[in-house]
Amino acid sequence: MADDWADIASEALERWASGYGGGIDTYGIRLLLDLARQEPGLTGPEELTAPRLRRLMLETFPDTVVAEVEDMPSVMATAGAMVDFLAGTGRIEARRAAALHQELAALEPELTEIITELDEAERESAGEVVRGMMLADGVALDDEDAVGRWLADFESLSDDERFDRAAAYLREAEEMAVPPVVLAPPAELAAAARRSGLSGRVLALAGWADGRAVTELDEPLPADLPAAAAALDLPAPGAPGSLGDLPELARLWWAATEAGALAAAGGRAAPGPLLADLRDGGDEAVLAAWLRLFDEALVGAAGAVDEADTALLVRAELTGVLIHLYEQDEPAARQELAAALAEHLREAAEEHGAAPPSGDVAAALGRELDELASWGVVETVPGGGCALTPLGVWGVRELLLAEGFTAPVVGELTDRPAAALVAGLEGHGEHAFVPEVERWLAARPPETAAAELIEVMRSGGPGDRAIAAAVLAGADAAAEPVVREALADPAAGPYARLWLHEHGDRSAEPDAEDLAWMLADTVAAALESAEPAAAVAEVLADLPPDAGLTALIEAMGGGGHPQAAEVLDALGAHLPDPVPAGAARAEAARTRAVSGPPGSP
Repeated sequence: MADDWADIASEALERWASGYGGGIDTYGIRLLLDLARQEPGLTGPEELTAPRLRRLMLETFPDTVVAEVEDMPSVMATAGAMVDFLAGTGRIEARRAAALHQELAALEPELTEIITELDEAERESAGEVVRGMMLADGVALDDEDAVGRWLADFESLSDDERFDRAAAYLREAEEMAVPPVVLAPPAELAAAARRSGLSGRVLALAGWADGRAVTELDEPLPADLPAAAAALDLPAPGAPGSLGDLPELARLWWAATEAGALAAAGGRAAPGPLLADLRDGGDEAVLAAWLRLFDEALVGAAGAVDEADTALLVRAELTGVLIHLYEQDEPAARQELAAALAEHLREAAEEHGAAPPSGDVAAALGRELDELASWGVVETVPGGGCALTPLGVWGVRELLLAEGFTAPVVGELTDRPAAALVAGLEGHGEHAFVPEVERWLAARPPETAAAELIEVMRSGGPGDRAIAAAVLAGADAAAEPVVREALADPAAGPYARLWLHEHGDRSAEPDAEDLAWMLADTVAAALESAEPAAAVAEVLADLPPDAGLTALIEAMGGGGHPQAAEVLDALGAHLPDPVPAGAARAEAARTRAVSGPPGSP
C-alpha cells in the first residue's frame, strides 16, 4: 500500500481537515507523514505501529525539525490529528488509532525533555556563534561595556542583516578549521624540544654571545661574525660586513633576541629570561620556550620580503607549507611541495612582477626543509616523503590556535555519545579516524558501544550509517548479542549481518538484498557531499570488480531504501558501463511506478 503515502499532498487531507473541529495544521500533518514515508521498512500507514510512532516522534522528528519547548502543545496536537486523519479516511483501524493515541500520551514527557535539551543546545550553539563573532570583531569578552555595545549594535540590525553577518562568520570559521590530529604525550614532546637543533643552536649562540659587545643595532660586531657562525657550525664568508650577510645566523640571532633567549643592554649581549626555561625548565616551560623560538624563527625572523630574493620569498611561505603538511593524511614528496609553491608564487607574481624560476624555488625550499628537519619539525619518512614530526604537529597546531583556527585533537570525542562521535568523525582523515575510534571503543563496554551505534544506524541517514558501521567493525565479540538483536531492523540489519559474518558466523552472510541496501546507502552517503558524477565515481573506485553491479541494481528498487530512486537516477546517469546504467534507469522507473514521486496524488 505504498501508494497511500502519496495522499499526504492530495486533496484528501484538505477535505478531511475542513470537516474536523477546530484549526488543523495540515502542513504539520504532511510533514509528519512525509517523515514516516521515509522510514525504512514503513511502506504504508497500515504499518505505523506504536513502536514505529515512538521512533518517529522521539528520533526522526527531533533530528529533522527545529522545535522549541513552547511548540510542544502544537506538535502533540498535530501528531494526534495525523492519527485521526489516518483513521478517519480508513487508512488504519480504530483500534490501531487508539493505540497510537495512547502511545502519543506516553511519549509526550520524553519528547518534551528531548526538545528541551535540543533547545538548550541550540541556544548554547547560538551563543558560541555570537561570542565567536564578537572575538572576530576584536571585542574582549570580559569587557562588559564593549560586549553590551556590540550586542546593542547587532540587535539593531534587521533579521536578514543578522543572518548574513552570522552566515559570513560561519563561512570564515569553516575556512579556519583544520582536521584533527594525534598529539604525542607532553613528556615526549618536551624531550623532542630539548634535543631539537633549534634549541641546541640557540643555547650555543647564547653561550657564545654572553658578555660580547654588540653594535648600536644590537647585532654582533662585524669582526665577531665569523666566530659566531663557527660556534654554530654555520658557513661564513671571509669578511662579512654585517649580520645581514649571514642570513642563517641572522635568523637565529633575531629569533633568540625577539623570543627572549638573548638580551642586549649597555652595548653587550646577555642571557635573556627565556634561556633558563629552555635549558633547565620542566616539560611545560621547555615546550613554551621552544614554541616561542619556533614562532620567531619561522615567521618573525623572516624580515621584509624582497621579491627579487627567492630565498626570502620561499621563507615567507613556509607557514603555508607546514599547514599543508599538517592537513595531509599522507607524507608529501618534496618535488610536489616545490611545484605547488612555485605555482603559488607564479600566480602571486602575475600582478606585480616575474615569478622566480621553479628550479630556484625547489632549491630554496629544499634548504628550508633541511633546516626545519634540523629543528625537529619535519622528517623524511620511508619512501622519501616529507611529514611533520610529533613536535612539528604540536608546534604548528599551537601556531594555528594562536591565529584563531579551530584545530581539534584526536580523543576529544572519547566521552561523547555515538551520535556525536559519528558527527565528529565526518571531518577526520584516515590517520585520525582509526585512533579516534579505538579510544572511543575502549572507553565503554562493547555491548554499550554496539547499542549506541545501532541506534544511530536506525535513526540516521546513509552517511551516518556508513560511519557507524565502520566504527562497529572495531567492536569485539562481546557485542554479538546486541548486534544480533538488530538483524530484523530494515536499516541496521544488513550491517548487523555483515558484522556477524566477519566475526565468524558463516550462517549470517549478507544476501543480495542486504548488499543492494548497503550499496544504495553508500551511494546516497556520497551524494550528501558530492555531485552525482563524482559520487558515483567515488563508489565505483571502491567496488570490487566481481561485485555483480547489475544484479545489485536490480535488487535495489524493491528493498525499501528511502533514497533508492535518487541513487538509481545517479547510477543510471553516470555509470560508464551501459549495461548496469540501463538497469539503473529501468529500476528507477519501476520504483517510481510503485511508490509515485514524493508529493504526488
